Amino acid sequence: MEYSDFVHNIKPIACIVSFDILPDGRFGEIMIVDANERYRKTVLEDTSAFVKNVPYTNYIRQDHNFEGMCYECIDIQKPIHAYVDASFFNAWMELYMIPLVSPVEDKAYVLFSYDMTSKADADKMTDVTPEAASFVLRSCIKLRESDDFLTAVNSIAEDIRLFCDSKHCTILLTDFAKKSCSVFADAYDPNGTEPPMEAFIGDNFFDLIETWPRLIDGSNCFIINNEYEWDRANKISPEWAKNLKDSNVHNIVIYPLISNGETIAYIWAVDFDREKTLQIKEIMELTTFVLTAEISNHLMVKKMKVMSSTDLLTGVLNRNAMNNRISDNDTGASRISMPFGVFFIDVNGLKVVNDTKGHIAGDELLKDVATTLREIFEGQEIYRVGGDEFFVMAIGVTKEEFDVLEEKLISCSERPDHAKYAYGSYYCGDSKDIRKAMQIADGKMYENKEDFYMRHPELEWDRQMSRRGQKE
Repeated sequence: MEYSDFVHNIKPIACIVSFDILPDGRFGEIMIVDANERYRKTVLEDTSAFVKNVPYTNYIRQDHNFEGMCYECIDIQKPIHAYVDASFFNAWMELYMIPLVSPVEDKAYVLFSYDMTSKADADKMTDVTPEAASFVLRSCIKLRESDDFLTAVNSIAEDIRLFCDSKHCTILLTDFAKKSCSVFADAYDPNGTEPPMEAFIGDNFFDLIETWPRLIDGSNCFIINNEYEWDRANKISPEWAKNLKDSNVHNIVIYPLISNGETIAYIWAVDFDREKTLQIKEIMELTTFVLTAEISNHLMVKKMKVMSSTDLLTGVLNRNAMNNRISDNDTGASRISMPFGVFFIDVNGLKVVNDTKGHIAGDELLKDVATTLREIFEGQEIYRVGGDEFFVMAIGVTKEEFDVLEEKLISCSERPDHAKYAYGSYYCGDSKDIRKAMQIADGKMYENKEDFYMRHPELEWDRQMSRRGQKE
């Protein structure tokens, strides 16, 4: 059968590719048998220089997802249609693959045709099966109707797992700048033997994640579903491939969630139903499109909340967070649990350091005190409430525990080569009046500050400068 005549009668961009079917069932190198004039113009300036029956990589960069789809087309003996984000080309591609009757034994032939646009076509993206449309619509409703975003996302992950007939579906947040990751959503059979994803994440897990962009390689996903794809995973990320094999994973599909050019997460499903590969890819691609926007927005809001409640210099909570905490207690929105103790801490001599050594030196004093407070009051609420003032709430502590904390605070207040500070405290065993407790502790702190300067008359100028700074 002569496919050269056939391909030249196809109007869209099209080519015929072939590859050997090896004795062990694997597939050989993909060759481009022939291509029509429109295809040739996309790869050559002089189309007369086109040569038949050469590796397809003679004309375009190697694309492992393209290779995987060619092999899959022959493996399942069904046409493949997809609309994908071809991120390497900064374009969207609608592609078709059709298995052809082979004129040669042990050789496979595939018709490949595509159309490429610079921007996504909403009509094409929504031209999906009713099953996929229903799934994505249900996911959108879950995200909107739930007051708990994390619960909604976990529910969607479980829906994906069940649809794929997969043993595990996970969404993993990634921060490539900090080289860190964390499980955002995790769905697995609670009655099965599969452990949660947290059990797989060790100290060096991000080293494996850093290999995934090379596996995805400019496409919108990576799938391991045949021996060719396992071989490629072994070459690019042998440790990860071994990790999968050791975990008894037979296949996996991974999609990156990319927002503003940054990969914020990955979603994957393992050991899915191979018979549903095309439907699974369709649903995961569309769901990923929605989840990327929703998770990106969730992370941005979370970051804004952190920034609005965090002192950027020291990393502890700020005055705004303290005011909200006290206000919530007053209104009953979030009561402060009994018993609790409060501490006020004021850095001695910050004003004079700023004026004589500069604000960078003053900032170092503040960061030193913040570090000391985090060490003493681990797990408690620490606030920077003024230029040189900190406030701590130790919640749920007994009087004995409170006294131990106070002793630690006192012992660190005048250490050599560290910032010096004044302190005041009050323990609320049964009183619920947080404001009164704060007022008493604040008064004690200023008494302690005066005592410090009384014991250090050589720092009188320091005290005067500090008082002047308070008035200013």
